[in-house]
Amino acid sequence: MSTTTSSETILPFQPSSMSPAHLAAVSFLARYSGATHALYRAQLGRWFTWCESNDLDPLVGVQRAHVELYIRELAEAGLMDSSVNTMMHAVRGYFRFAHIDGTIPADPAVYARLPKVHRDESRTQGLDRLELIRFLQVAQTITVHHGALAYLLGINALRASEAAAVRIEDYTDVLRGHRVLHLVGKGNKPATTPLTVPVLRVLEACRGQRTTGPLILRPVSGKPIDRRDVYRMVQRIAKIARIPRHISPHSLRHAAITNALDAGVPLRDAQILARHADPRTTEHYDRARGNLDRHGVHFLTAYVAGV
Repeated sequence: MSTTTSSETILPFQPSSMSPAHLAAVSFLARYSGATHALYRAQLGRWFTWCESNDLDPLVGVQRAHVELYIRELAEAGLMDSSVNTMMHAVRGYFRFAHIDGTIPADPAVYARLPKVHRDESRTQGLDRLELIRFLQVAQTITVHHGALAYLLGINALRASEAAAVRIEDYTDVLRGHRVLHLVGKGNKPATTPLTVPVLRVLEACRGQRTTGPLILRPVSGKPIDRRDVYRMVQRIAKIARIPRHISPHSLRHAAITNALDAGVPLRDAQILARHADPRTTEHYDRARGNLDRHGVHFLTAYVAGV
């Protein structure tokens, strides 16, 4: 059965004029906001477009075989296995909640097979201890804003959007003798992280005489930074520090976590530093740093060295 409304647009909430498929889509998307809402809206838009081109209703009458064919189409379009899985996040959620709400009798996507993605290692290029030290030192020589950004990313493991959103008012509190930074992290989850003396020193240098407002500003215009500014500032620091590979804001977060592990921080405490909901996510960083340095071939070579 063909949908009567253009599949490329998920309509605003108009129950009286909406098909069950569009009503279910709007109801599902209402759970999310910001970038996640935009991403899931685009993913559902692609599913609706595929259904329309194959003369299918996007919700009613869909079977597991249809979902499997859609997954195959995504792979044949050139998407990597991990991207196929990502593209299916909204589609699977859409059917799951439509089933929970009683709109459809069964969830056709629940048993659809997704490509297997091996995530034993993080592929992000981080920085070792000496590189992280050099990065932090160089950042402070550029501007106080570069210095504050480098420490928030490389010591407190903030994400790019989190660092860009830090306001002066966010780190005025003292809890149990620690100056702390309050922030809203991934998934709109509030978090509180302590600020050590070196970090607090560069934040205060960046703040200057200001008492309110965004902390890190564009050095030339004085306007608040955004995620793109964070990326450009990190790139500039890495270039001046002569780090011979691509470094992104996430590379600094990666460096904070792996260097904490190298410093002897227990995995559970590293998980708290990273604010990972699932400890397995932190374990990816642990395996990535240890596979080469602690590989059994080193011990075996030493054991048989006399042969």
